Amino acid sequence: MRVGAFLLSAQFPGQDHGEALERTLSAATAAERAGLDAVWLAEHHFVPYGVCPDAATLAAMLLGRTRRIGVGTAVSVLSTRHPVALGEQAALLHLTSGGRFTLGVGRGGPWIDLAVFGSGLEAYEQGFPERLDLLLRWLRGARVGAAGPQFAFPEVAVVPRAAEPGRRADLAGWLGLEGAVIPRQRQDEAAPARSGPPVVVACTSPGGVRTAAERGLPMLLGMHSGDEDKRGMLAAYRAAWRAAGRGEEQLARVEREHVAAGVAQVDDRAGAARASLLRAMPDFFAHGLGAHRTVDGRERSMRDPRAYTELLCDLHAVGTPRQCADRLLATAERTGIRRFALLAEGSGDTAATLHNLDRLGAEVLPQLS
Repeated sequence: MRVGAFLLSAQFPGQDHGEALERTLSAATAAERAGLDAVWLAEHHFVPYGVCPDAATLAAMLLGRTRRIGVGTAVSVLSTRHPVALGEQAALLHLTSGGRFTLGVGRGGPWIDLAVFGSGLEAYEQGFPERLDLLLRWLRGARVGAAGPQFAFPEVAVVPRAAEPGRRADLAGWLGLEGAVIPRQRQDEAAPARSGPPVVVACTSPGGVRTAAERGLPMLLGMHSGDEDKRGMLAAYRAAWRAAGRGEEQLARVEREHVAAGVAQVDDRAGAARASLLRAMPDFFAHGLGAHRTVDGRERSMRDPRAYTELLCDLHAVGTPRQCADRLLATAERTGIRRFALLAEGSGDTAATLHNLDRLGAEVLPQLS
């Protein structure tokens, strides 16, 4: 099992933006010290629910501050980003970090962001598959052009190239310089094959599940999903995978890479762990999620903040170290998912967040092996 930290850069009531971001930086280095597998960074605009507007930029800083831990975006929102620009960022982080970067992408929501950045509601409602396909071609190819309804441009060279062939006998083709005369490399100078950064797709609907499966990409499942919901989405994923004609051996490999987001709060008593979240998270949800504005003025419903916090406590690793381990093991047994991104900052306090990560590493992780 691989357990990571999910960092929202959440602005709890009474905190400023700098305090929220400093907590994220401190939590990332604490997660590495604690032996966690990865940190996952959220991206939001114009709301205190999360004050990081560019998860890939923050990932670059954290990759520079750490040495071992993986760093992923959860997620970079493709509805408001140009896929080529995001692909260039992802390739840069992949190549300069020794492969520690994972690009998580999603379509976001029908928020005012779509108007501010000019992509429009169509990018959210219909445009995600085209954007994802262009991003994947950029991360896997040597030259890319586009002729779609959202993006149309002549073929250009991919620089830097995240995925490279193992043998560079044809350097002209590898560099995108067809027709140039370049001496062949000696056989003993051939480099090993290098793949691009891993890509995961946030899935909250049947359409998202189908989009991920058809492209052979693992899913990132949200905090609101219980084990039965996860089982249903995994079944839908397998059905879409097989309908696309993909093989069973590759399916088994990809399913090991699915990620489940959740919550972790460790304490000596289950009631104390639950109480620390119930003190802070309902006001945070009301303050943070309540700030979302839709792009077209549509009505939006919002979960009751306290009931939602109670639900998260029921679904996830909240309690004693043994209870937290048992909860994660139960989800792994019921669903087959063995990769987790756990929100550890639910108390809203930096010192308590770092202590929570320490306990997660020292007292929960050993019980999962």
